[in-house]
Amino acid sequence: MSEEEKLLKEAKKLPWEDRLLHKNWKVRNEANIDLASLCDSITDPKDPRLREIAPFLKKTVADSNAPVQEKALDALIAFLKAADADAGRYAKEVCDAIVAKCLTGRPKTVEKAQAAFMLWVELEAVDVFLDSMEKAIKNKVAKAVVPAIDVMFQALSEFGAKVVPPKRILKMLPELFDHQDQNVRASSKGLTLELCRWIGKDPVKSILFEKMRDTMKKELEAELVNVTGTAKPSRKIRSEQDREPEPESVSEAAGPGAVEESVDDAPVEIDEYELVDPVDILTPLEKSGFWDGVKATKWSERKEAVAELSKLASTKKIAPGDFAEVCRTLKKLVTDVNIAVAVEAIQAIGNLARGLRTHFSASSRFLLPVLLEKLKEKKPALTESLTQTLQAMHKSGCLNLADIVEDVKTATKNKVPLVRSLTLNWVTFCIETSNKAVVLKVHKDYVPICMECLNDGTPDVRDAAFSALAAVAKSVGMRPLERSLEKLDDVRKKKLSEMIAGSGSTVSGATSSGPAAVKNSGGGVSSTEASEGSFVRKSAASMLSGKRPVSAAPANKKGASVKSGNNKKVDGAGRMETAKLSEIPEDIEPAEKSLEEIESRVGSLIQADVISQLKSAVWKERLEAISSLKQQVEGLQDLDPSVEILVYLLCALPGWNEKNVQVQQQVIEVITYLASSATKFPKKCVVLCLLGISERVADMKTRAHAMKCLTSFSEAVGPGFVFERLYKIMKEHKNPKVLSEGLLWMVSAIDDFGVSHLKLKDLIEFCKDTGLQSSAAATRNATIKVLGALHKFIGPDIKGFLTDVKPALLSALDAEYQKNPFDGTSAAPKKTVRASESTSVSVGGLDSLPREDISGKITPTLLKSLESPDWKVRLESIEAVNKILEEANKRIQPTGTGELFGALRGRLYDSNKNLVMATLTTIGNVASAMGPVVEKASKGILSDILKCLSDNKKHMRESTLSTLDAWNAAVHFDKMVPYITSALTDTKIGAEGRKDLFDWATKQLSGLSEFPDAVHLLKPAATAMMDKSSDVRKAADGCIAEILRVSGQETIEKNLKDIQGPALALILERVKPYGSFQEFVEPPKGGSIGISSKTNTKVAKSTSNGVTKHGNRTVTSRVIPAKGLKPDTMLPVQGISVQPQALLNVKDSIKEERERMVRRTKFEEPRVEQIQELENDMMKYFREDLHRRLLSTDFKKQVDGLEMLQKALPSIGKEIIEVLDILLRWFVLQLCKSNTTCLLKVLEFLRELFDYLKGEAYSLSEAEAAIFLPCLIEKLGHNIEKVREKMRELTKQIAQVYSAAKSYSYILDGLRSKNNRTRIECADLVGFFIDHHGAEVSGQLKSLQIVASLTAERDGEIRKAALNTLATGYKILGEDIWRYVGKLTDAQKSMLDDRFKWKVREMEKRGEGRPGEARAALRRSVRENGPDVAEQSYEVSQSISRSIFSRKSLVQPDLNMERHLMPRAHVGVSGPTNWNEALDIISFGSPEQSVEGMKVVCHELTQATNDPEGSLMDELMKDADRLVSCLANKAIGLLAKTFDFSLTGASSRSCKYVLNTLMQTFQNKRLAHAVKENTLDNLITELLLWLLDERVPQMDDGSQLLKALNVLMLKILDNADRTSSFVVLINLLRPLDPSRWPSPATNETLAARNQKFSDLVVKCLIKLTKVLQSTIYDVELDRFLQSIHVYLQELGMEEIRRRAGADDKPLRMVKTVLHELVKLRGAAIKGHLSLVPIDMKPPPIILAYIDLNLETLAAARMLTSTGPGQTHWGDSGVNTPAPATNSADAQLKQELAAIFKKIGDKQTCTIGLYELYRITQLYPKVDIFAQLQNASEAFRTYIRDGLAQMEKNAAAGRTPSSVPMATPPPASLTASSPEFAPLSPVQTNSLNGSKSLSTKPEPTNFNLPPSYAEDNRGSANVINAARVRAPDNVLADQRNERFVSGVTSGTLDAIRERMKSMQLAAAAGNVDEYATRPLMSVNDNLNAGLSTQSRALDPHPGMENPAQGGVLPMDEKALSGLQARMERLKSGGGLEPL
Repeated sequence: MSEEEKLLKEAKKLPWEDRLLHKNWKVRNEANIDLASLCDSITDPKDPRLREIAPFLKKTVADSNAPVQEKALDALIAFLKAADADAGRYAKEVCDAIVAKCLTGRPKTVEKAQAAFMLWVELEAVDVFLDSMEKAIKNKVAKAVVPAIDVMFQALSEFGAKVVPPKRILKMLPELFDHQDQNVRASSKGLTLELCRWIGKDPVKSILFEKMRDTMKKELEAELVNVTGTAKPSRKIRSEQDREPEPESVSEAAGPGAVEESVDDAPVEIDEYELVDPVDILTPLEKSGFWDGVKATKWSERKEAVAELSKLASTKKIAPGDFAEVCRTLKKLVTDVNIAVAVEAIQAIGNLARGLRTHFSASSRFLLPVLLEKLKEKKPALTESLTQTLQAMHKSGCLNLADIVEDVKTATKNKVPLVRSLTLNWVTFCIETSNKAVVLKVHKDYVPICMECLNDGTPDVRDAAFSALAAVAKSVGMRPLERSLEKLDDVRKKKLSEMIAGSGSTVSGATSSGPAAVKNSGGGVSSTEASEGSFVRKSAASMLSGKRPVSAAPANKKGASVKSGNNKKVDGAGRMETAKLSEIPEDIEPAEKSLEEIESRVGSLIQADVISQLKSAVWKERLEAISSLKQQVEGLQDLDPSVEILVYLLCALPGWNEKNVQVQQQVIEVITYLASSATKFPKKCVVLCLLGISERVADMKTRAHAMKCLTSFSEAVGPGFVFERLYKIMKEHKNPKVLSEGLLWMVSAIDDFGVSHLKLKDLIEFCKDTGLQSSAAATRNATIKVLGALHKFIGPDIKGFLTDVKPALLSALDAEYQKNPFDGTSAAPKKTVRASESTSVSVGGLDSLPREDISGKITPTLLKSLESPDWKVRLESIEAVNKILEEANKRIQPTGTGELFGALRGRLYDSNKNLVMATLTTIGNVASAMGPVVEKASKGILSDILKCLSDNKKHMRESTLSTLDAWNAAVHFDKMVPYITSALTDTKIGAEGRKDLFDWATKQLSGLSEFPDAVHLLKPAATAMMDKSSDVRKAADGCIAEILRVSGQETIEKNLKDIQGPALALILERVKPYGSFQEFVEPPKGGSIGISSKTNTKVAKSTSNGVTKHGNRTVTSRVIPAKGLKPDTMLPVQGISVQPQALLNVKDSIKEERERMVRRTKFEEPRVEQIQELENDMMKYFREDLHRRLLSTDFKKQVDGLEMLQKALPSIGKEIIEVLDILLRWFVLQLCKSNTTCLLKVLEFLRELFDYLKGEAYSLSEAEAAIFLPCLIEKLGHNIEKVREKMRELTKQIAQVYSAAKSYSYILDGLRSKNNRTRIECADLVGFFIDHHGAEVSGQLKSLQIVASLTAERDGEIRKAALNTLATGYKILGEDIWRYVGKLTDAQKSMLDDRFKWKVREMEKRGEGRPGEARAALRRSVRENGPDVAEQSYEVSQSISRSIFSRKSLVQPDLNMERHLMPRAHVGVSGPTNWNEALDIISFGSPEQSVEGMKVVCHELTQATNDPEGSLMDELMKDADRLVSCLANKAIGLLAKTFDFSLTGASSRSCKYVLNTLMQTFQNKRLAHAVKENTLDNLITELLLWLLDERVPQMDDGSQLLKALNVLMLKILDNADRTSSFVVLINLLRPLDPSRWPSPATNETLAARNQKFSDLVVKCLIKLTKVLQSTIYDVELDRFLQSIHVYLQELGMEEIRRRAGADDKPLRMVKTVLHELVKLRGAAIKGHLSLVPIDMKPPPIILAYIDLNLETLAAARMLTSTGPGQTHWGDSGVNTPAPATNSADAQLKQELAAIFKKIGDKQTCTIGLYELYRITQLYPKVDIFAQLQNASEAFRTYIRDGLAQMEKNAAAGRTPSSVPMATPPPASLTASSPEFAPLSPVQTNSLNGSKSLSTKPEPTNFNLPPSYAEDNRGSANVINAARVRAPDNVLADQRNERFVSGVTSGTLDAIRERMKSMQLAAAAGNVDEYATRPLMSVNDNLNAGLSTQSRALDPHPGMENPAQGGVLPMDEKALSGLQARMERLKSGGGLEPL
């Protein structure tokens, strides 16, 4: 062993430090190798050996020996691979050492040093790495600087900008640009280009370019063009790698996961703001004299000072500082009188916001109010700068939406509309640019602001508010807006939904293109960027085009192999994807085959001698052989398998070198035959033959054969493939004939096959670069012919690609183009391709022309320049766009043009009109260059283009139309129709613009033969036919003609329904020339409609359902008539009665819904949207011919329509009533129009209509009166006397179908009209009403004050009318009139005195007595008549009523007139004689007259009741509904009069009579059942309202009235039709219409009133529900369930959940009723859902509740109905309520659980078994083993045996003395009487607030809660029953219910205890808890009179009324009696009622 070996061996024993720093370099070398292998073996990064080694590394890498240093670097690399981020502590020392010693070493050393640096970056020591790089680039040796730049380049390109901060690198670069070494400069440029890939070109340019020399700038500019695509990191830091899966699994998943990866790694755009250093601007601002300048008196000096600030602030990033004073100054300058100064100040604020960002937040809030206020200025420059500044403030983060709420609120209330609209526009911008979370947080503040602005008077403000709401919806969805939108009317709702839908489609479009774009870019990066950047490029200089690194280190073989492996993997993944999408691509490259191989395979096909002859040297033998071969090939049956080998054979023998022409021809023929005959000709065969064939084409003798062969190839594999292969052969072949003749064949191929299979870009490039550049004239001429052939298919667009060709050639080309004109679509190919090419282009022609991607040229700088404040810059930018288009040959791709369109859209609103026109031209150019895809790429810019038509300058409109032409050429007209339609309806586009647009559309349509989409233009064109401008009308007229021509008949027919009103008539007029559109209504069998021709009867054969079959189409009631018949002549008025379809279709009419929207308001002319709504409603409910006539603009047609209605009136009366509100709205419209003929006809029809309504006893609803009366009253002052007269009579007539008192209030409104004639008419009508309806309007006599004030008017006619009216009042009231006329002047008083004296004289002449006498007599008669029926005791017993009505003291009347027209004034003189007259008087008479009528009715009712045969009752049943309806209506009016009218006695008497008559009616079940549902609804509502009215107790006999009301209410519930009662009460649970409440209003809120009303309705429902068990078969369950369904659906699930939480009584009642129904009917209830749409989506709410009830009741075993004395102890423990509810079921379960626990314990098992035995005895029905389902079989057996043993013991009389008596839980005794259904024990929540502790998520009350059940404890009075409140529901209905079976002694104890506590409480006077509790504010106790009635209703007459004495004491005797009954019940006996 040598010394050296010994030394090395000894050294291995030394510690690491000694070895690594040993003086012998070999020892150090070995030590480094060992260290590297040690590190490679370490797997745990926390291994302590790594920490031990780390400190020596800084010395080892600085080794002076180069080989040792290299090994040290290997050890370092191994260390870094083994270590983790903790090693970063040693990074600084090691990196500094590497920089100092390694970068100047050998190439291998440098490469390893770079690898070490990359590993430090991987270990997240990036800052240390960059610090060392800063030192490295300062090295004086250029050789050391380049590797440093390269390693930064590698780090950036591999790890990306997230890991390696670009900011540090950007700071290093400027000093490198000026480095003296060219390699350093080249590398620095490469690094700059790499930065551009990561952070974008613009930030790099703006930061670095200003620091470069011009030459460097130019060089970089040139290189930047080549930088495309976005960069993606290829390497991850260690911590991220640890989170990644193993590399193998990654590579396997590479294929499918490629898209996801590209999405995840998509580069985050780096904000340029973060890259630049902040600049201090305050110091230079001080020096610039800013503070003096802003105070200068000259505006120019102030402007200069602010401009200096603006300039300084325009820097990218401003250093934070104290800008408070600057902002205060700017705030003053914003309001400067000089606009230029203000604009500059505003721009300065914007610049500060951009530069300071969040540091400017406080200042922004300070400045915001003044900026918003400044928006009022109309100067465009000011508005523009304000908008930009405000947007900058938000964009830069100075302000967010939460900060600006208050300022926005203030601004939207600004009096200047411009401020409001622009503020909202800004808010919209802020919402659009904020993220969803922010908008979600603040939308509640902004939505109310926008909703308020929707009512703004200015359209711009409303539009802006709409936009803001749409932006909110777009950001956070529709949910937040739903509640707010409910308040909007339909028109606004529709507009907003359209806007939201529009923005939604834009969003969806953007998002749909998003992923595709990401995928695309991801693919691009993976294929090119990744392969070049990550794998090949190791040096920065390699980024430069054409340059390679000077000192690039050779690639590591290991690394190279890895890379190639990766590439293969990627390639494999790509191929797999392709294979999935299509078939596996065909192998087109032929393999080498030897002649022997070919011969062996051909042997079976071709004879051997033929092959040997082909080898012969004698040409004749070869010719013979080839001929023989040809025959044999033609004789082959299955050619396909042999094609390939035969082609191989022919290429080998005789081969393409054959010299004999004949042999050559034969060979080509055989190949041609093979290509044309084989079904699949392989492409490799084409490749084999193509070179030889192309050479044969060049030979004159074989040319024809060869060209034919090429054509066969094209048919077999497609010309695209053949062309592609020929390019290379022709270009490289030495024989010029090959090129020229090949081009000539291409001409014929293009003629044969067209261009659909060709890649035109390649062909044109080949022609330009090879053909036209050839020196041979023949080649150039052939190329020109090729281009000419292309022109035939492509058209003039081809010229765009040949602009750079020599002029001489261009002229030759033009001549060729003329020979081959563009054929367009007619240029069809002559031949087809058999096989579809994998490379073929599916769409040929124009779209396959090459398009250039210009996204790289659309730079941010260009886009920014388009928005520059300087108009010249903007113009230059627009011209730059045009230049880009020119450079791209006016054929571009849509990629990257989205932002360009956005910028161009902004320029369409430019203040400079010339720029707008330039923009329009540019947009037209872009559209032409982009082609059809422009429609998607442009993001709806077409609507903005069309808005330019609103300009009044002709040049502007012409430019717009030119742009539209270009757009139309690019995309088809059908894509433009939606935009044109909306533009034609845009009110902002003036008449000239609309006219131009119509003309343009007409021109486009004229060039089309058929175009169904044109029908969408029909509606706007029809509307334009009524335009004010004659030019627009004329243009629209022409457009309609074209629309009708190009749209088919069916299309027009379908779309006529979309056109409403007068427009429809105009269209129909236009349609007349086209006979096919005329309508013909066929007669039914046996009927005739005036015209019957043979042709018509042939065509229109009647069918049973009124539907005619015509061809294979079904046409409803329409056929094609003979020509020349007009629709109007075909629908004569005489034929109306035989129309097959009803005039009115009211099937879907919901009148209540429509009326709910109507409110009584002051009259105003109908608005456009109201007319539109009316037209829609009429179209919906009126037959087509009728609504067309009524909506026609021709008054004659309207009159015809009215005549149709007039004739049909009696037969369609009910339908008319259903749509009466719509008809009245139409009448209002007619009253507002000027045509007298139509107006008179309307008034004539109205007279008949109101007569009919009176005959039907129909009373106008409040809504109908509110629609019609204000208009009628206002129009009373018509200027034509005849019309006034008819209107006057009509107003008097209305009082018969609407309350006179309410009509009177409308007339009083007319006294305030601005029209004098109206006031005169209204004054006369006041007199008429006082004279004829004095009693009814008596409560409103104070109105005479208004009439009296008219006596001071100048107009003599008004004064005269007022005096006459007051004289009439004087006649009725006498001297009392002075109390009502108010304060008058002496002159007025003297006038009145004179008129009154004249009236006295008049009355004396006529013998009418003295003024006021009639009134006094009426009072006397009331007093003299004595106590009447209604004023006595109001008893209901029939004996009393019979005795009262037996006296027939009714006087016969003098007048015998029709009952409908009986004058009111004379009715009261004598009583009515019969039932019908009595009903009329009740309906229309005064209160006093009504009393007489009611006497007759009561008499008739009494007789009918006593009639043994019942025939009288049958007659009365027909009128029962009418009677109740009259009485209900009378009840409505009487109460109001009673409070105000001075004759209190008479009116109160009438009230009592009404109630008494109703009581008699409802005492009889048959009569009660005859009352209809709507009448019952009206009546119940009125009665409940009376009960709630606080003024009733204050009336005379008010308390008696209340008692009577209560009793009547009970009687109605008992005897009326149960179904109707339920349906009415369910409907009344909804909030009542405010107009129904009696006036004057109390201090209570509407909600409180509704709550009280609902409580009463709930109590009525309780009454009905309690007896549902016995009455369920009287109820029509289908209708009942339908009403519940409607109620629940109207609430909706959200509201139901809210109410459930709020303990809502009505909802709980509905759930209770539903529960009871399900309990009684079980699953059969689902068979009664015929009226519920169960298949609707989402399903009806009622279904869910039924299912839940079924489930719950099934669990409780309560679905089978149980008789009295039975209770199911079910398994309902899951639903245990709170202990307070004392559910017996739950308590029994608890008891059983305790017993089972005892049984389980050894010590107490005997006691437990005994207790369980006692339970089974007490509750024989209880299934104990049902409770033990989860117990083991052994335990159940033990219990079964134990119970058997206990039974034996009991039989033997043995009971264990130690076992106490079991005490089952005290039960809430749920009754099961015959009358009332049993209360379910499942869940009983009380109404007064006790919540359920149910485990179910939603506390649903399925049964009658205790508070509902308690209603039957007192008397049977639902409404006013004062009763005892039994606490905790212990004695639920003990008086009228039976006890449950199985009551235990324990239960008795509990009852006894509770009885005692009640007695004690009563003795102590605890009134609060146990005393009587009235349900409403009426008398506390029922008097004797009521108690007798109550007893008649009480199901338990034996019991005293508990309300009279408070709580009944119950002594021990009573308790023992109760105990005896319970014991009997236990033993199975019955239980009589208590």
